[in-house]
Amino acid sequence: MSAEATNPGAPIRRRGRPRIDLRRLGRVALLGPVSRDRLPDAIGHVAEAHRAHHPDADLSVLHRAYVLAESSHRGQMRKSGEPYITHPLAVTLILAQLGAETTTLTASLLHDTVEDTEVTLDQVREQFGEEVCYLVDGVTKLEKVDYGAAAEPETFRKMLVATGDDVRVMSIKLADRLHNMRTLGVMRPEKQARIAHVTRDVLIPLAERLGVQALKTELEDLVFAILHPEEYAHTRAVISAATATADPLTAIADNVASVLREAGITAEVAVRPRHFVSVHRVRIKRGELRGSDFGRLLVLVGEDADCYAVLGELHTCFTPVISEFKDFIAAPKFNLYQSLHTAVVGPDGEVAEVLIRTHRMHKVAEAGVIALGNPYAADGTAPSAEPVDGTAPGAEPVDGERADPTRPGWLSRLLQWQQSAPDPDTFWTTLRADLAQDREITVFRTDGGTLGLPAGASCVDAAYAQYGDAAHSCIGARVNGRLATLSTVLGDGDTVQPLLAEDAASGPSPDWLDHARTPAARIAITGWLDAHPQDTATAAGGPADATGPGPQPDRAARPARSGSAGRTVNAVVERPDTTVRLAGCCTPVPPDEVTGFTVRGGAVTVHRLECPVVTRMEAVGRVPVVVSWGDAAECRVTLVAESFGRPRLLADLTEAIAGADAAVISATVEPPSEQRVRHTYTLRLPDAAGLPALMRAMRDVPGVYDVSRAQHPAAAL
Repeated sequence: MSAEATNPGAPIRRRGRPRIDLRRLGRVALLGPVSRDRLPDAIGHVAEAHRAHHPDADLSVLHRAYVLAESSHRGQMRKSGEPYITHPLAVTLILAQLGAETTTLTASLLHDTVEDTEVTLDQVREQFGEEVCYLVDGVTKLEKVDYGAAAEPETFRKMLVATGDDVRVMSIKLADRLHNMRTLGVMRPEKQARIAHVTRDVLIPLAERLGVQALKTELEDLVFAILHPEEYAHTRAVISAATATADPLTAIADNVASVLREAGITAEVAVRPRHFVSVHRVRIKRGELRGSDFGRLLVLVGEDADCYAVLGELHTCFTPVISEFKDFIAAPKFNLYQSLHTAVVGPDGEVAEVLIRTHRMHKVAEAGVIALGNPYAADGTAPSAEPVDGTAPGAEPVDGERADPTRPGWLSRLLQWQQSAPDPDTFWTTLRADLAQDREITVFRTDGGTLGLPAGASCVDAAYAQYGDAAHSCIGARVNGRLATLSTVLGDGDTVQPLLAEDAASGPSPDWLDHARTPAARIAITGWLDAHPQDTATAAGGPADATGPGPQPDRAARPARSGSAGRTVNAVVERPDTTVRLAGCCTPVPPDEVTGFTVRGGAVTVHRLECPVVTRMEAVGRVPVVVSWGDAAECRVTLVAESFGRPRLLADLTEAIAGADAAVISATVEPPSEQRVRHTYTLRLPDAAGLPALMRAMRDVPGVYDVSRAQHPAAAL
């Protein structure tokens, strides 16, 4: 593990435990049967680590699980040349060192048996019970033969749903990925990069949200080394150079320990080195590193009150940096983390960051949910009760949902919105975007309840979080007692009251998507817009008023009528005094073949014939209107550029667009997926005849492999 991934349950030591030779353990595992009265040598290290946290643990079940895993994996080899049994052993050892209870370790030993051997879930259930079977099934991958390219996103969906019922599923997955990342050097560089990207975008945020800092920090360093080798090498050299000089934190730690002894406070004081990514972030933030930037002081005490006593002594005897003080004991982070953060100036002027926490807080800070043992049993032991209503064993359902102390708000929201995202690509893209929001806020409802939302959430998100689909009729909100638009960004501690229209048939505007940050809100809005294309088209001519429901006439953006032919943006219908709009879903331009439909308010919205909205309109019996192109040359179009990620790609694409005399009205860049990037541009061209040349110029940009006209961009997440 990394410098920060120490054993949270043990006292802080200057010297770590000797490194375990997994190759040797693998050879020991294949030497044949052992006597029944003792554990195999290969699992002895796991047993030792487990007993350090759980002295009374029954190791017989680990013995049986190891024998089944070793016999079923016998003959299988890893790409590194090691016997395959070394992998489940290493994963189980990681969890044992973090304090996982026996049931988790049993499932960890067996986590690849159902996926890679002839062992079945029924066999696991018969030999080890329903609980272990549930955990093994939760981390078992779906077959590519059955799911194709959707296998990876659907596997993660399956794991997350299982995590909602038993958080230990994700604990095993995180340890599994950590050992795979440790041994990733035998893979091809492109596969290393692909796995590192998924680890960075999905698993590291999950480790952070579950509070497993010991796994998160090492995963960050391993990903850093693969995706940014030059920065990693530079950071490594900087750290190596710093270790050759005197550490100013050591002297400050001695002074702090002396001050606390004189005050009669029993405490352990140690220098806690930063891991590579942490040093890199500090270097980016400050430019030039100070001698004290390579670590922090960690002060461990017995009781919560002692934490504040330590804080008082430090601020009395040293000069505090007040701006660095944070109290995560009174207000814990959403991932269970508790600690006091401060910074003090040492005798030589060096600034030392200090973390103050109890031993219990330290264990939870390192191991997160793993430190809870079995959170579904009141006495902390593995429950024997049978599952109720299909939930995992040990879960007592409350109104159809298990009473789960490890089910934080973000996980409940994730499980809710994933049900509305049946498409694997939508789920995968939305999951990465959701996990990228790494900070939560709490807002209060007027009835006294609370809502947990990601930082940057707006009144739109609060409305859907509180009312679900009923929020479609929201017309505004009160924030801290004052009227506010739906686009208002909420702050931590705000009181919000979404206001619903009396007309429940009203619905959202496409522009609400610009203000929605939660996947649940975005999926609900998109679903309504797809189901009501005629109302979507009403608002397609320009941005809607974010304070009211979408279907209201768009007064600010309504184009002026032009003569008896009803001419707008070069499109003509033979109806007197008719407003004509070009649909935002397909942005037709001359000489596209087009048709039109009358929408609420009497306006006609023009679509390309191949637009999906045309099919939906005709399916519900809407009569098309004949539309022709006028003489004006200017047009507006939305283009989607598919490309491989590379430096300066956005600048080169923008230069190509400018070279075609096109003006950029709006542009979005989706998060990279599989090293591919999608750019969406809404452009204004002086002449529609220049569109083919513009698309060719964009395709000629190095790295771009396709440029196409947008199809319903408003529905994209």
